[in-house]
Amino acid sequence: MKTKQVLSLMKIISWIIFIGLCIKLGVILFSSAISLFVDQNAAENLYLDLDLSNLYDFSMKYYMILLSLIVSILAMKAYLFYLVIKIFKKIDFDEPFTIVIANLISSVSYISLCTGLLAHFATRYSDWLLKKGVIFDLDWGSSEFLFMAGIIFIIAFIFKRGVEIQTENELTI
Repeated sequence: MKTKQVLSLMKIISWIIFIGLCIKLGVILFSSAISLFVDQNAAENLYLDLDLSNLYDFSMKYYMILLSLIVSILAMKAYLFYLVIKIFKKIDFDEPFTIVIANLISSVSYISLCTGLLAHFATRYSDWLLKKGVIFDLDWGSSEFLFMAGIIFIIAFIFKRGVEIQTENELTI
């Protein structure tokens, strides 16, 4: 495959993932609101068999904290893909090293770091709830996001250096 075809495919995949995450976020927000304000039995099947009814029965406060973590992490994942879509929209492959792209890549790195840290906290929180026997083991993927944040931070640093070199070359010509 040619580079442009691969990039077009990646752009389409990014849009699909972004839309999917937004739908998942909306469904969880909607079903959470139903479980909190209309029918507590909705906590039995929030989304794709996510059953938090034991936690709801144990403590509404702990239930709301866990829902907040789920919603926050999903929102951050969706925002990550929004930034990726913005990168695809703004990048010019004739002159890829621009400050706008470097800043977007840095933003992806920072959001990945924040998502990883929040997922780490959520893992600790769900482990604590698991010890209390009110919830099953949830995989938040914190280490993956922290690893991704480190890699993207290095790429952002290289991109910023590329912007500096490109600017120096333009000044010397």
